Amino acid sequence: MPIRVMLVDDQVLLRTGFKMVLAAQPDMEVVAEAGDGVEALETLRSTAVDVVLMDVRMPRMDGVETTSRICRDGEGGPGEPKVLILTTFDLDEYAFTGLKAGAAGFLLKDVPPDELLSAIRSVHSGDAVVAPSTTRRLLDRFSALLPVRRRTAAHPELDQLTGREREVLVLIAQGLSNGEIAAQLVVSEATVKTHVGRILAKLQLRDRVQAVVLAYEIGLVQARGA
Repeated sequence: MPIRVMLVDDQVLLRTGFKMVLAAQPDMEVVAEAGDGVEALETLRSTAVDVVLMDVRMPRMDGVETTSRICRDGEGGPGEPKVLILTTFDLDEYAFTGLKAGAAGFLLKDVPPDELLSAIRSVHSGDAVVAPSTTRRLLDRFSALLPVRRRTAAHPELDQLTGREREVLVLIAQGLSNGEIAAQLVVSEATVKTHVGRILAKLQLRDRVQAVVLAYEIGLVQARGA
């Protein structure tokens, strides 16, 4: 079955461009479109969707609120879709809050077609699409939006992590890939993947993007210049 994609953007020309790219793929199908968050939620009630490409700035309901209602409030309809935030990066400071709201990642609006397709497939398979280094740059830019929470009060489950798992979490938040973490800790990449999986399970996080957000929120790491 092809990946069912929904396009949510108030710019018709942008939706048309994305639709042309996706329509040329044998494993993808655009099953729905919407011009804002309100229309998107209404459509999702009756349409099964796997991945939503979500704009941030839209009338009536923006992409952050819509993402939260899909990912956190269960309003994604029968398909329980994953959400990719679409952002211009330099302008949409609150795209970061979209990641906090449950988005699986973010894309630039001028993303090359091959990267767009790869991102959709990755999200559909359960992965996050934000590269570690890109996550770090985004957090460095928008860390002021993060309310710092006291670790013991807000996340006592951190105490479930082993010393090595805590070390891996810090390195993830510093923007290192699994391979780079493996090299630094002198372990195999498979071992790092195992640690990452255990960290996500213990902290009840969906992907490494949320792990990075959490690490910043609780003060395990700080943005450059902080």
